Amino acid sequence: MSDKKRAICLVSGGLDSCVCAAIARQECEDLAFLHVNYGQRTQERELKAFLDIADYYTIEKRLIADISYLAQIGGSALTDKDLVVPENELSLGAIPITYVPFRNTHIIAIAVSWAEVIGAGKIYIGATEVDSSGYPDCRKSYFVQYNRLIQEGTKPETRITVETPLIEMSKKQVVEKGSALGVPFHLTWSCYKNQEVACGVCDSCLLRLKGFREAGVVDPIPYDQEKDEAV
Repeated sequence: MSDKKRAICLVSGGLDSCVCAAIARQECEDLAFLHVNYGQRTQERELKAFLDIADYYTIEKRLIADISYLAQIGGSALTDKDLVVPENELSLGAIPITYVPFRNTHIIAIAVSWAEVIGAGKIYIGATEVDSSGYPDCRKSYFVQYNRLIQEGTKPETRITVETPLIEMSKKQVVEKGSALGVPFHLTWSCYKNQEVACGVCDSCLLRLKGFREAGVVDPIPYDQEKDEAV
């Protein structure tokens, strides 16, 4: 049987996933962390962030999954180095080239399989829809449908739900929530391009910087100085 006090949190190592992890840590007695390598440009740095965050919250149950076939499929600037990661582009309306086709479906499917085995009743994911890149698999309606799929595709006694505590938050609110919870922002990594000093101009960096600026909180990670000053 699924236990609602036992949960899995998807932790990429980014700002949103870390704040989501802090919320899950508050709400659940037994928490496991899942990280997925999918051939992204900053895979090594994201994995380090995941391990650091897991250590910070003293999480013993950890699963690191590899679905590098997403890089072989391609179609995204995050996994195909022949494609250019856009700079200084936000709110352009169209789905950006950084969208990894159907990525969250693959990742959540791994979490559901693991949840069935360990008896977890919840899967936390730090998806946001308000201040987001416009990815279709980060919409509130997407997760409603995914929860229906879980009901259809798991054992009758299984009761697993995907929880999205940040889905209606702006990046400012995410930062404010993280600050209130004492989130270790310094351990997180959001940049799509770089692994040592954040570029400050990719979509993810711009959204992150916007959130910290509007919340009046200092972002502790290093950025390219020249580009950061231009933001």
